[in-house]
Amino acid sequence: MPGRPANPNPKPVIPAPQAPTLDKLIHERVRLAVMSTLATHPVLSFSELKQALTVTDGNLSIHTRRLEEAGYIDCKKSFEGRTPRTEYRLTAAGRRAYTKYLSQMEALIHATRPK
Repeated sequence: MPGRPANPNPKPVIPAPQAPTLDKLIHERVRLAVMSTLATHPVLSFSELKQALTVTDGNLSIHTRRLEEAGYIDCKKSFEGRTPRTEYRLTAAGRRAYTKYLSQMEALIHATRPK
């Protein structure tokens, strides 16, 4: 059975741009939203963050704990009278990680956008 004739003028295959190694901790949707929101606010309470992101208490609690364990955010617990108050802020390490993440995403978008 005859095969197809070889293409006399094959187009060169251009390798795809190397995808950056994104910080998987930040890349998750809710954690990215937490980092993005805290990047634009010096301090936010648990309630303010929850309202801004429209997530459940449990979901926000789990994701902020992961970011805190990584050293990306700082959590301060206090009381206002008898009411507990939890506040979050980005740490210096968190701001660096977030800035690096954004730079990598911008590079990926730039590399894959049609010229």
